[in-house]
Amino acid sequence: MKRDLLQQAYDAMRHDLRKTVLTMLGMAWGIATVVLLLAYGEGFGRAVQNIFEAFGATAIGIFPGRTSQQAGGNKAGVQVRFTNDDIEMIRNVVPLVRHVSRESDKECTVQYGPRRFTLPVQGTDPTIADIWNLDISSGRFFNDQDNASHGLVAVISSEARDKLFSGISPVGDSIRINGVSFQVIGVMRPRMQEGDNDINRVIYIPFNSMDVLQDTHYLGGIWIDSVGLDNNHLTKIVRDSLALAHGFKPDDERAVQIFDAQKQLSQFAIISLGLKVLLAFIGTVTLGIGGIGLANIMLVSVTQRTREIGVEKALGARRRDILFQFLAEAMVITAVGGLCGILLSYVVSFSVGTLTLYSALAKHGEAGDIRLIVAPKIVLIATAILAVVGVISGMFPAVRASKLDPIEALRYE
Repeated sequence: MKRDLLQQAYDAMRHDLRKTVLTMLGMAWGIATVVLLLAYGEGFGRAVQNIFEAFGATAIGIFPGRTSQQAGGNKAGVQVRFTNDDIEMIRNVVPLVRHVSRESDKECTVQYGPRRFTLPVQGTDPTIADIWNLDISSGRFFNDQDNASHGLVAVISSEARDKLFSGISPVGDSIRINGVSFQVIGVMRPRMQEGDNDINRVIYIPFNSMDVLQDTHYLGGIWIDSVGLDNNHLTKIVRDSLALAHGFKPDDERAVQIFDAQKQLSQFAIISLGLKVLLAFIGTVTLGIGGIGLANIMLVSVTQRTREIGVEKALGARRRDILFQFLAEAMVITAVGGLCGILLSYVVSFSVGTLTLYSALAKHGEAGDIRLIVAPKIVLIATAILAVVGVISGMFPAVRASKLDPIEALRYE
């Protein structure tokens, strides 16, 4: 029975090959549009994820500020200062905290031979490499032993290396920071950099070694990340704990400023989802136009084959046989057109490659560009949309054909 239906569908399509091919092209264009738009939406979401991962997608920065509300006997405007006690408190009260790092910043004069530049120097704990997802191109990052021994070692960023060493490998050599000699033990890979951001000019040194450059009793900031805990709950625990320790109200957001990369990523994820839904809708409308073309060609086919339908009914064909005959013809056109459209989308995605997004705004931002990757999930979604459009487009002509009166159909000229 299935073989007979497919054979009839094939013979009917061959009868008017030109219209069949044009209809298939319409369906192919529609499904290719759906796939490519969904691939663009998926690529946008991945690009945003890559951008955040380059800076540490789970990083939480905690920075001291000034109180804006009265609390207890303290008036507003009191400076909040972090110390090592706050580090121990966070380790004790924040569940599932994975990494904690102190931060101390200073603009310093950095010298190598006759070359002298003013560059940002950051004193951090070794765990910052995991929190910020730092990547070393040569050498190594400083470790706990370097930090504990107040080792005068430094890891320099890519632009700092270019300014100071002009392409010469700096690992093992020494630089002077505010007159203090530090041995270079590593060089960072270039990071995404927007505008005049100095992220690729930073000199990283162990936090405990920062005391030769400035007083480190008070911390410039604290960075943490965790695993398995909702970041909104985590930041509330941190703020409540610091409020209790420093005597300010927990809802005083100016007293302690918290940067949550995961929260920012979640907001972009909502935007990405909205974009995917919009693109899927646009693609479906485009495919629907192809479906209208399919419905029209099938209605023409029903009209041209009215006497044939009458003969089939006179010979005992049931309504459902006629319905399945024309529906099978519509689905074959849909399937062949859909297959061609999916193959076309693969060709286009490979040809286009990468579409500029973040690299237009930031140096070394190629990882944040959009790549049109036709993933299996996208093909499945597009196929489901195609099937629905094909059934809807083919059902109306098929129902019309099945309801024809056999006597009137035999009289049709």
